[in-house]
Amino acid sequence: MREKIERLAQASRQLEPAPAQRNSWDDAVRGYAHSYIDSLPTGKAFHMPENPAAGILDFPFGEPKPMEQILDVLKNNLPNAGINPASGGHLGYIPGGGIYPGALGDYLAAVTNEYAGIFFGGPGAVRIENMLIRWMCGLVGYPETALGNLASGGSIANLIAFVTARDFKKITSEKVRKSVIYLTEQVHHCVHKAIRIGGMAEAIVRNVPMDGHYRMDAEKLAEMVAADVAAGLNPFLVVGSAGTTDTGAMDPLDKIAGVCQQHDLWFHVDAAYGGFFILADVENPDGTTIKETFRGIEKSDSVAIDPHKGMFLAYGLGAVLIKNVKAQMESHYYRANYMQDTVGATEELSPADLSPELTKHWRGLRMWLPLQLYGIQPFKAALEEKIWLCRYFYEEIQKLGFEVGPYPDLSVCTYRFVPENGDANEFNRRLVEHIQRDGRIFVSSTTIDGQIWIRLAVLSFRTHLREIDTLLEMFENGVNALKNH
Repeated sequence: MREKIERLAQASRQLEPAPAQRNSWDDAVRGYAHSYIDSLPTGKAFHMPENPAAGILDFPFGEPKPMEQILDVLKNNLPNAGINPASGGHLGYIPGGGIYPGALGDYLAAVTNEYAGIFFGGPGAVRIENMLIRWMCGLVGYPETALGNLASGGSIANLIAFVTARDFKKITSEKVRKSVIYLTEQVHHCVHKAIRIGGMAEAIVRNVPMDGHYRMDAEKLAEMVAADVAAGLNPFLVVGSAGTTDTGAMDPLDKIAGVCQQHDLWFHVDAAYGGFFILADVENPDGTTIKETFRGIEKSDSVAIDPHKGMFLAYGLGAVLIKNVKAQMESHYYRANYMQDTVGATEELSPADLSPELTKHWRGLRMWLPLQLYGIQPFKAALEEKIWLCRYFYEEIQKLGFEVGPYPDLSVCTYRFVPENGDANEFNRRLVEHIQRDGRIFVSSTTIDGQIWIRLAVLSFRTHLREIDTLLEMFENGVNALKNH
């Protein structure tokens, strides 16, 4: 048996490369990464060939291959198919980030493979993640006793919050059908998924009317809650938005919080996209400030906020912030017999006790390392720049004859061109296709009240005036081309 083990060990030792091999691979990967980053200013933001990424299918697993060949497959199949999420020209959906030090954090997290689920197993990793969560809690005005969890994104963040709210409000199976959730038609679709996955598919979901800026009407909310209470129903959860995906609208958080406090409802704020704009020192045209539009978020019970959006990090890092940590733990805590040795390590709350995850990637290092390297100021400046770029575009696109939606609350705005003749929806659909075929800039569209609107979502840290001016030129040329056609 010992001889067999030794023979297998000889083969398996290939998984531990020698220093020279590591250096060679590091050089190749670093060269690929730097070349990729350097190519972004002249590359396209979107390209959809007839058979995208077909070369991936022709590269099966099995036999070992040299690193250079592997990187060539990536080079020939990634930037040339679909959206290039690292491009400053990514102005559709809600762009992700990808700042370089975040990649270094991921590299170190993978090399050290620290376990970030239980404090007993990885005290350093858990301390770093909890430190980040407490910093975000401080941003939104939560007390020092609040915590939450670093999740993969807003979807899981919302799910953790809703499950915590469900259990804290004692929404057992026999109560679900009489329990009421309030939100608007502008909430992100992951909110509806979280409601369903969280066992509340049969709850009553009310769409609260919105004002002309697609913000929740807090007075209508109050009327609806009062009516449901009078009807013998059980209102328990309100979902507000701090930056909707479609229009970037900020719900009136302070007024919503007042309704929730009056009726003892759990108030959740989905700030996955917009939350970090609370850092921005920018004045609005009406004399208020961006910070003031967040007033009331400190009165909420939970917040979903995505560092992979507003902190310009790579995809895969969201966060949920929860005031009542005891309630969060009661919903998610479970201890197996084989974990009994970990029970005494209680200096920090363990992420595995506050979320569905037990095995957990150390996501926090991709955020902790850039914050330590840069401090806060560059992130704040970038967020303020994105607000002003969106406002600049909003003003300039009107000079080209476009109709616009509400003045942007943050860094998303909507606009469309209404031709003198023909169907406006079809014209704007073709206009989006025209921009996407060009590929230098990527924009997306949405449908609101039966009308197709084009969206501008400025959140890539690589988006600057050059990209906005390029898009304006593309729209001017696109409108003229479609008119002539």
